[in-house]
Amino acid sequence: MVIDTLENLKLYVGMNPLFADVVKFIEENDLLTLEPGKHIIKGKDLFVNITTAKGKTPDEAVMETHKEMIDIQIPLDEEETFGYLPLEDMPDDIPYNAEKDITKYPDLPGSSYVTCRPGMMAIFFPQDGHAPCIANVPEIKKAIFKVKA
Repeated sequence: MVIDTLENLKLYVGMNPLFADVVKFIEENDLLTLEPGKHIIKGKDLFVNITTAKGKTPDEAVMETHKEMIDIQIPLDEEETFGYLPLEDMPDDIPYNAEKDITKYPDLPGSSYVTCRPGMMAIFFPQDGHAPCIANVPEIKKAIFKVKA
């Protein structure tokens, strides 16, 4: 997991070659004004979802992991808190949805929590369990880049 400012995303391009394309996309597009929905950047390997999510309490947020994709989650208009739990500390008997590349772990709390405000990002790798959308507001506008791991 990486928590940092968007301006520092360029420092992480060595972690995945597609991160450079994310940096370029952010430089060329205003994420706040992009239409809601899925925006393809490089086929199935890189896209961004612009969405408005319901703010949740830590108890309502659902822990999740992805096997094929890295998430770069960026709150656009409100602070967002993420629960975190390493994959090695999670049960291994929960079914994986290969079509959606997600395993959801209901009723599994985070071991720690981090908060990102607009202008920040959270990068979650396949080994990072994360519970997104924790916020004290009804809705959060956010960008979720999905990057082939």
